[in-house]
This record gives sequence, structure tokens and C-alpha cells, in this order.
Amino acid sequence: MKKERVAIIGAGPSGMAQLRAFEAARDAGAEVPEVVSFEKQADWGGQWNFSWRTGLDEYGEPVHSSMYRNLWSNGPKEALEFADYTFDEHFGRPISSYPPRPVLWDYIAGRLAKTDVRSKIRFQTIVRWVEFDEDAETFTLTSEHLPTGETRVETFDRIVVASGHFSFPNVPDFPGVETFTGSIRHAHDFRGAEALKGRDVLVIGSSYSAEDIGSQAFKMGARSVTASYRTAPMGYDWPEGFEERPTIERFDGDVVHFVDGTSKRVDAVILCTGYLHKYPFLPEDLSLSSPNNVYPAGLYGGVIWQKNPRLAYLGAQDQWFTFNMFDVQAWFVRDLILGRIELPDEAEREASITDWLARFDAIETAADEIRFQADYVRDLGQQTDYPAFDIDRVVEIFLAWKADKKKDIMGYRDRVYPSVMTGTLAAEHHTPWIDELDDSLERYLAEDPDETQERSAA
Repeated sequence: MKKERVAIIGAGPSGMAQLRAFEAARDAGAEVPEVVSFEKQADWGGQWNFSWRTGLDEYGEPVHSSMYRNLWSNGPKEALEFADYTFDEHFGRPISSYPPRPVLWDYIAGRLAKTDVRSKIRFQTIVRWVEFDEDAETFTLTSEHLPTGETRVETFDRIVVASGHFSFPNVPDFPGVETFTGSIRHAHDFRGAEALKGRDVLVIGSSYSAEDIGSQAFKMGARSVTASYRTAPMGYDWPEGFEERPTIERFDGDVVHFVDGTSKRVDAVILCTGYLHKYPFLPEDLSLSSPNNVYPAGLYGGVIWQKNPRLAYLGAQDQWFTFNMFDVQAWFVRDLILGRIELPDEAEREASITDWLARFDAIETAADEIRFQADYVRDLGQQTDYPAFDIDRVVEIFLAWKADKKKDIMGYRDRVYPSVMTGTLAAEHHTPWIDELDDSLERYLAEDPDETQERSAA
């Protein structure tokens, strides 16, 4: 009997999770399908790759990653830890609860470094188009190797979309914005806050991008930071020089007028206005179209495309849980493909989607949303052999994290939590986050950070 072929589109954390799920089954003696992963970038890691490029890459393709140079995790690592590969195992000692980007990338890549799954990834290869043949029940996938322009057309039995939904920016319009004389960009094109030193900065938005980019600008010496909110302010106890104002009425050159009648002159604007679900390689009948929320409609189990269950989406939700949720989703999709879990009929799937959407509609607070996603992760995990972990403890960490931010928005990253997997208490970082201007892996892991600085200076 011919082996099934599975295409995974994307080799970021979600795609890597799917590769790991199949590898874990194979290592346990299961017969697994032929798996091919397509990754547009030159390395794995998805959003966790940093590139100086914005707009278009060297091949004229839209730049995928929205990563900026000095990003640190804005949530405790203990809430995202892999159940089958701990931070203790990777680093050999405790590290802090809020690592910078290179440290998290190292951890993600480290789980797969000793396996052969990298050989299943075609790097610098973009998926151009996917079509489904209803008679044959197969997908035709057209891909292009960007460095050579070589195009391939292949047939797959299953498609897993793991390309993420934080790459296509939502860019609203504002009256008079064309008259603005300073720099303006979306968070997707933000690459570092160093150039904002001594400048008056406006971040538009009131979610995590606005919070973090505004904080980074303040940390790197911006003269002032103003965050403009549409519905409600973030409401933190911001330091002097950081304020919140309501939505924008209009721009007039470098002066921004707000709906409360106030105005402010600014040098730089960063649009922290979110992202769009956009899958340019999929026809309309296969393409998810949803606001960013924790339970997009049309996905059974939050992953299986109801209109065609041979297509799956990983990580399509807004996320409290991240890496471990992607794992649970990947294990669930794998077990459906392997026949370990029986796929319900269309009516049963629709009933399940309706039930989850009703629960989603009842969410009133962020705490409710965290618990909702915890129940979702638990539900999928209980149907697979993904290693069990204390999901309720993760919820407690999320709630403590939110309380820490309310108390000290510029200092919460200095807090520490115990690992849900090992019980190890995180180490305190050698330098408070607000004072740490070197985000490198080398300095982060240094026993003597002053020695690292001396070597860098030399």
C-alpha cells in the first residue's frame, strides 16, 4: 500500500512541533507517513528568526518574521515549556523566567538538533499554490525554491498549515497621516528601539505589541512614549515619560490630535495594530478567514478544517499557551492521520465547534480566556500520548504574571517562577531587565557578565 504523504507548510514552532510529533511516533515503533516541510526562510524558528530586512526579502518575497532585535519573552518561559524537553535539560542549569529571543530560539532548535527532522525540511522554498482534487482526495502543491527559481508540482494526501498568522500586518488609515513628517512603520517592520533614543514616540494600539515596543522604546532612551488606544487603555502604572491617550482624530504634520481634544508632537509612529489571517497559497474554500481570537470558527478541535478534514491548521489561535499548545495540536493532528483517533462525522464535528464557540462567546475577562485555552489544551492532550503536565499550574503562572505586570510593568521580567515540568525555580538574571542592553545568548548565560562586556568592547 502506498505511503501517505503529508506536507507541512512552515517550519516555525508549529511546523517543528508537527515534525517532532511524527518523529516521536516513529521512535516508538509506529509506521509514519512521508513528511515534507516547506520553509520560506533559510532556517527554522519562524517568528523567532531575526532579520534586518523589512518589506521584501532578497527574493522579492514578503518578509515573514516580525521579530525585533531586542525582544525578550513577555511571558514566563514556565508557561510555554515543552513537556518532553525542559529548559533544565537544554541549558543544564536554571535560567531566568524571561529570556531574550536568542535564548528561546536556541531552546526551540535544541529539541530537534539531535534528530534527523531537519532533513525533511526544504528551506528557502515557498508554497505558491495548493489545490484539492475531490475525486482523488489529494492535494496538488506547487512550490518554488527561491534561490534557483525551480518549481515543483507534487501530490500530497494531507496538508498541515503551520505558517502562523503574525506576518501580514493590519494597517489602518488615519485622517491626515500622509502629512506626517517623521518615521512611520507597522510593528511587523520594527527591528530595534536604539534609533528611538531622544525621540518622542507614538505607539498606536493597546495590546502586547504596543506594550512591549513602547517599553523597549522607553528602555532604550526615548524622550517620551505615548500609547494611543481605541477602546480602553492598557492601564499600567507607567513611569514618568510614558502616557496613554485615546484614539487619534487626525495627523497634521508631526502633530497628532486625539479625540479628547489633546495633541502632541511626535517624531516616530509605530502601528501596533495587529495582523491578518492571510494564506495566499490557498483557494478561498480552504482558507481560514477569522478575526484574531482564541477559537477561530471553522476548525474542529481548533485545528481540522471543517470543510475538508484532510487540511489542518496549527497555531491559528490567539495565544496564551504557545509552544506546548502547538505540541498538543500537532500530536492530535498526527494521531488523526495515523488513525489512532477516529474523526467524527461532519455533524458531530459541527456540534463540537458550536459548543466551543458558545463557551468562547461567554468569555468576559482575560482570566476567563486563559482558563478557556487551558481547557482546550487539556481536551486535546487527553486524546493523545503527549506527556501530561500540570495545566492548572500553568494557569496560576499566567495569573501571577498578569498581577506582576500590574504591580510593576517595567520590572515584571525580573520575577521568577518554578518549572511546571521539573519544579526547578528559575534563576534571577544577573542584570535587571530595564538595565540590560545586551540581548545576546553569550551575555545572558555568562557567569560573569562584566567579563562578557569586556570581551565585547575589545
